[in-house]
Amino acid sequence: MSTGRTIATICARGGSKGLPGKNIREFAGRPLIAHTIAQALACEALAGVYVSTDDERIAQAARAAGATVPYLRPAELATDQAGKLPVIEHMVAHLEQQGIAIDRIVDLQPTSPLRESSDIAAALKEGPGAQLVVSVTEAHDNPYFNLVEQGADGLVRLSKGNGAARRQDLPAVYALNGSIYVWQRAALAHAAMHGLWSVGVAPYVMPRWKSVDIDTLEDFEYAEWLHARHFGQGAPRG
Repeated sequence: MSTGRTIATICARGGSKGLPGKNIREFAGRPLIAHTIAQALACEALAGVYVSTDDERIAQAARAAGATVPYLRPAELATDQAGKLPVIEHMVAHLEQQGIAIDRIVDLQPTSPLRESSDIAAALKEGPGAQLVVSVTEAHDNPYFNLVEQGADGLVRLSKGNGAARRQDLPAVYALNGSIYVWQRAALAHAAMHGLWSVGVAPYVMPRWKSVDIDTLEDFEYAEWLHARHFGQGAPRG
């Protein structure tokens, strides 16, 4: 029987170029990151919510929202070139050094404020036996139907298939939405060294409207519109 905890990690670097300060920009009455923290805190399966950041303003906002910020992220893990998996592994290893036994890590993207606590709980139940569960949404485009690649001759061709199949007969394809990653502990350690696709991955499907990832001002404004439409402007949510 498992004796370790399931925890949430939230990685929020201060140096956003697309929308400076986005993680603490006010979204529906709260700093953007506070929405993800509230969703994690409302999920009973999670034993702790930990934020990794290099920015003291983000750290303060995260603590005010109820998360734990054990340290400010080292500079070498806060560059544009630093991968996310080593950042999560660094946090988990730190917690383990403090005597916390961890079995699963739910990494939540702070720029995906439209997920709900119920999505986190559902993702935790997906893919029994999978090393990693990732949240996805049905893709707008399909490589069998309207995604094309340019060849050496300068001409474009379908990425997959020959275009003969009916659209309704084609396999469903999904896009990673970045919102939720449920890692088994050993898989995270392996992927931090060898890459995400080196482990067995199962999907958790989310609707498109919940899958907005905020990177630009236009994304932010669109997410605000969706939040107001589905939850009511400023409505508190877990």
